[in-house]
Amino acid sequence: MGERILREEGFEVVSLTDGNAAMLRLADVDPDVILADVFLPGKSGFDLCRYVKGDTRFKHVRVVLTAGLLEPFDEDEAKRAGCDAVLKKPFEAARVVSTIDPLVKEAQSARNPLSETLPLSPPVPVVEFVPEPRRPDPEPQPVAAATPAAPEIDRERVRAAVTLALDAALPAMIQEITERVLIALGQ
Repeated sequence: MGERILREEGFEVVSLTDGNAAMLRLADVDPDVILADVFLPGKSGFDLCRYVKGDTRFKHVRVVLTAGLLEPFDEDEAKRAGCDAVLKKPFEAARVVSTIDPLVKEAQSARNPLSETLPLSPPVPVVEFVPEPRRPDPEPQPVAAATPAAPEIDRERVRAAVTLALDAALPAMIQEITERVLIALGQ
């Protein structure tokens, strides 16, 4: 969902499904912002954040950690890792954009050598959503690196990605809809 929101806002998004792959691709992708789920397989979002914040090659990169609304989230660990913001899932488009946009601007400013003398915006606070209660998603969430650009769209790749996403999400959706219908029917 976060990837879709960012693409619709004109960001170039690179998605990876585990922390190890994210670390390997970091240098060649050179993102402005990384969205990393704290429960990524391989290296966690916390590990990825510490890696980025500890390497001077990535001093411009901002890191947003994500977690499900009902998943355990250690705010102290997030602070120690050096994250720039936290988003709770499920994502609300306006909240994602209002969190990411200033971080992208900060990252772009940090890429400019003259920006060393300019003050950056204050850190973005923890953002919590209060949607309907929902079960945590057992599937790992992708890491998304965001950089404004006008991406070329390969229709077949989009179709394949949508198909894979729907295939992965369908069993959970069926279960949740079934439970809601049973509740509505008083069962």
